[in-house]
Formats: sequence, structure tokens, C-alpha cells
Amino acid sequence: MLSYHLQSALGDLRDLIKITESDVEDIKVANNNPQFERLKLKEEKLKSFESKKAMIDHEISSLMSANGDVDLPQLLSEEQHQYLLELKVELSNLRDVNKRYARLVLAVSNLYNTFLERLVPTEMQGYNKVASKESTFLKVRV
Repeated sequence: MLSYHLQSALGDLRDLIKITESDVEDIKVANNNPQFERLKLKEEKLKSFESKKAMIDHEISSLMSANGDVDLPQLLSEEQHQYLLELKVELSNLRDVNKRYARLVLAVSNLYNTFLERLVPTEMQGYNKVASKESTFLKVRV
């Protein structure tokens, strides 16, 4: 059963990596709609991975409890060791892809915030940002 959960978790991780790589490519060309459409799928894959990780933890805990005098590396098969190594590699890959995506998201966010600040200058009144009365070329009438 442990091998099955490890395989499933690996599948979810690989799917998350593919989805995030698609997000990276789409943000580079300002193709926003597909990114928003993939959010639900991404959340589902993440929940699925977390669930499978909990099952893996439970299976390993059960093995350890049933064989208290044997170390974990001796309890796992060679196949299970290989899956755990692949899981570690894929988690590292996901972290790297997420870092790239986060950098792009931050850059785009800063760009839009700069544009907005130039269009509608704001000033701080206490902890609130409010539109400045001295906006240069944009006038809003209510």
C-alpha cells in the first residue's frame, strides 16, 4: 500500500510542476485567463498530494510501530526507497518552479502598481492610502 501512495504522490507532484510551468509560460506572454482557469485544478492537486502524504506518513508510522526494533531503511523495499528519492527530487523541482513563478508574479504586480500610482497618485492618511487631490492627468468626477 505504501508503494501505491508514493506513486500517487509522485504523480500529483509532477502534475503540479507541469501546471506551474504552464503558468510561467503564460505569465511571460501576459496570457492571464488560462492561469486563473488552472487555479482550481492546482488547488485540487495540492489537496490530493497533502492527503497522500498523510497516508504515506500513516503507513510508515504503522510499519515502525509493528516493527519497533527494526530501523526504517530496513523495513522499506528497494522500490520504496527509489520512490522516496524521486519524491525528494520532485519536491525540489516544484520548489524551483514555484520560485521562478513567484518572481514573475512579483515583477508583474510591481509593474501594475507603478502604473496605477502614476495614473492615480495616492498619499497616506494614517494607515490608509487615498487618492491624492493633485492627480496630474486623470480627473475623476462623481
